[in-house]
Amino acid sequence: MSLSSIVLSSGRPIELVELRLSSTYSGMLEGYPCRPVNEMEIGGLLRAAERAFPATPVHLLPPAREYPDLTAGGFGPVEVLPPVACVGAFRSAAVAPDHDPVLYRSALTVVWFQPTPDVPSGDGADPALRAIRWEDLARDYEL
Repeated sequence: MSLSSIVLSSGRPIELVELRLSSTYSGMLEGYPCRPVNEMEIGGLLRAAERAFPATPVHLLPPAREYPDLTAGGFGPVEVLPPVACVGAFRSAAVAPDHDPVLYRSALTVVWFQPTPDVPSGDGADPALRAIRWEDLARDYEL
């Protein structure tokens, strides 16, 4: 049973089977959000996704970055990512046309950031999420 279903812009339906949400800056004890901190956050999230789903390719949706009018610190200007970091495991029908649709599925782990802790679903899913090039990124596996 899936958590939600999304139809990609390509018309392919995908199912969200696992979702991990975290606060983007929950581990930041001091300092301020800036490009070096954000790159470390993104890198850590990608590594965590690769460890959690080692048999599945991992894809990052580049996050939106805001630059509030605040005084820059020693690491450069303030740069803020959306507050919710997401790692989602998605499944769909096989990509390869020669794979038996009964025996094969495809999978992709996606890392993205969003403003709220809502589960992406249907037409309400982020347009960047719906624009994923599944056929290029996902990997088939045998059931």
